[in-house]
Amino acid sequence: MMSLAAIESAIQSISAEPDASASASELLKLSEAVIEHWIVARGEKPTDEKREGFRLLALHRQGAKGDPSFNACRETCREVVYHYNLITMQADDSEITNRLDMMKMISSHLFLFISGKMQVAELGEFCCSAKPIRLSSDLETGTAKEP
Repeated sequence: MMSLAAIESAIQSISAEPDASASASELLKLSEAVIEHWIVARGEKPTDEKREGFRLLALHRQGAKGDPSFNACRETCREVVYHYNLITMQADDSEITNRLDMMKMISSHLFLFISGKMQVAELGEFCCSAKPIRLSSDLETGTAKEP
């Protein structure tokens, strides 16, 4: 299994050149790999099943069982799939680079949410805000303010 640091680096290195469809496929696989980390950390084996034609959506469903706060990233997963479809089904579109950039940003957001959730279990209970992580970081640096 690819490390989280390697996944983050791989997401950032994706570009539309030379083949945007191949890059979109790679981002989809990297997004799956991020959720696999969450599932393995919970002591489960990641599913190979598909939901609505995508393993990413099946992995999200598996990861959300028993942890309702994980549903905070459901729409993020769906947006990854949406942009994947836009890129691969309309590969000659003039907006292909913008679409891949958006998919890259959404995949990065998914990575940040899940890697943050692995540090702070309550992350996502109200939204996917990283406030608990920022607060603990601010406490370490001495820049935290009283609420």
